[in-house]
Amino acid sequence: MKALVVPRNAQKVLVTGGAGFIGSHISQALASKGYSVGVLDSLATGEMENISPLVEAGKISFHAGDLRDFDTVGRVVKQYDIVVHQAALVSVTRSVEDPLNTNAVNITGTLNVLKAAVDAKVSRFVYASSSSVYGDTETLPKREDMATSPISPYGVSKLGGENYCRAFARVYGLKTVSLRYFNVYGPRQKYGPYSGVIPIFIESVRSGKPPTIFGDGGQTRDFTFVSDVVQANLLAIEEDVNPGEVLNVANGSRTSVTRLAELIAQAMGRGDLGPVYAAPRKGDIRDSYADIAKARRLLGYEPKYSIEKGIPEVVSWFKLHPATSS
Repeated sequence: MKALVVPRNAQKVLVTGGAGFIGSHISQALASKGYSVGVLDSLATGEMENISPLVEAGKISFHAGDLRDFDTVGRVVKQYDIVVHQAALVSVTRSVEDPLNTNAVNITGTLNVLKAAVDAKVSRFVYASSSSVYGDTETLPKREDMATSPISPYGVSKLGGENYCRAFARVYGLKTVSLRYFNVYGPRQKYGPYSGVIPIFIESVRSGKPPTIFGDGGQTRDFTFVSDVVQANLLAIEEDVNPGEVLNVANGSRTSVTRLAELIAQAMGRGDLGPVYAAPRKGDIRDSYADIAKARRLLGYEPKYSIEKGIPEVVSWFKLHPATSS
């Protein structure tokens, strides 16, 4: 691995979706490490409060704009040396309900950012992909060399973005790195109809209701704490990997959804609230578990948070912040 030699304070990094859950953590970490940071966000799902203290302190520049507007994207991207592309419409459920808008933001929007990055001659492009690109294949753990077979519009859109990154690396020489996130959770994750399972379970227990599991509860996920995702993004900026590379970013362990519900109830002092079960949802996969050997080898990535360590931190954060709908 060959690290970049340009001083951080001489590098300008744009984080698309930088006011969102994951993007705001990445923006904050980049600013704390001395990078000149900009955020491009439409605030359709992001929250200005996630980054406002840093904006007010002059440590982050904020640009309001929609990824679907190429003129806006091009105007902003040309001011930066590196792009960390986090902006997307997330959620399998949302994509099933609204595949057209998911495609417009996640594929057309990504293409706009990639084209603007080529025009601006940026030195690195980091793309937030998803474990959903693997689909519901039975082989575990998921490795980057496995065939992809997404079963939801969201998964298709993320794979489309990956393929555009590979194509731009090959055709234009853009140094892209795609990071396949596995079930990210942590502080600032929003509660609502399209949020991840962890905030939904927390809000259910907080209101005195048993968490509802769609399926038999035996389905497993590789839950990844947001700080580990931040670590992977910073390493993807700083380590010199081959253009077009794709890497899993996960904890590298499996947790059943029933076990997750138990951990949340226990962390909230409501171990008596066992889960209830409902019919499985369309587009949901059975098992998700990552092989992270490649990210370890190429980036030096090493997750720090087990689910047992992460859940109490998230519960503590939610206790201090009233639920907001996403």
